[in-house]
Amino acid sequence: MGRAYQNRKDSMAKTANAKTKVYSKYGREIYVCAKSGGTDPLGNLALRGLIDRAKKDQVPTHVIEKALEKASGVGGEDFSPARYEGFGPGNCMVIVDCLTDNPNRTFGDVRLCFTKTKCKIGTPGSVSHMFDHCAILAFRGQDEDTVLETLMEADVDVTDIENEDGRITVFTPNTEYAKAKQALVDAFGELEFEVDEIQFLPQTTTEVTGDDLPMFEKFLDMLNDLDDVQNVYHNAQA
Repeated sequence: MGRAYQNRKDSMAKTANAKTKVYSKYGREIYVCAKSGGTDPLGNLALRGLIDRAKKDQVPTHVIEKALEKASGVGGEDFSPARYEGFGPGNCMVIVDCLTDNPNRTFGDVRLCFTKTKCKIGTPGSVSHMFDHCAILAFRGQDEDTVLETLMEADVDVTDIENEDGRITVFTPNTEYAKAKQALVDAFGELEFEVDEIQFLPQTTTEVTGDDLPMFEKFLDMLNDLDDVQNVYHNAQA
C-alpha cells in the first residue's frame, strides 16, 4: 500500500489567482472541520492536522483565523460535503470530493467537466469500491516495530506501516484517524507529521497514454478550477 501512495495535493499554486483558490479551499475546509468538531485544535485533531497542512502550504494566518472565527459564530455558510465518481480519460477511475452550499450547482459544474472531456460521471459507489479510504500519518523515525506495538496497544486498526529512509508511514482506515494520531502523540510527544491526511488510495492503476493524456490534464485542470472541488483522487498512471 505504501508504495502506491502518492500525495495528490494540487500543484496549481503558480499564480496569484491560483494561490487564492488554494487559500479559499483551505478556508472552506477549516470552516467545516471547526464547525463540526470544535474550533480548538487541541480538542479537534482533524482541525489541528488541517491547520498544520495549511501552514505548510503557505496559507496566510489571517485566512485560517477568519475561517475559525466564522465557524465559532452563529449562522454563516452552510457547506456540506458532496462526492462524485466516474471514469476519466483512458477509462481511469476518478473520485471528486467537494464542499458546497449549492449541491445542484456543484453537480452541474462537475458533470460539465466530465462531459466536456468525453468522460462519464457515475453513480455513488461506482468506483470508490476500488479505492482504500485511508488515514496516512508520516513522521521521522527508525523503529516501526515500537510504533506498531504502540498503535496495537491503543486498539488502532493498522492497515500497513513502512519505514523508508528514516521516515515511518502509518496507514489506517479513515475512521481510525483521530485514535491513531492521539496514540502516536501520547506515546512520542509532539511529533512533526510530514504527512497528515485522509485520502483515497487506488487498489489498481490505469495507464493513460496517447491522446488521452492531454485530455486527462485538461480534465484535472477544469476540476481544480472549480471553487467547490476540494480534492480529486484517481488511479491514472501517465
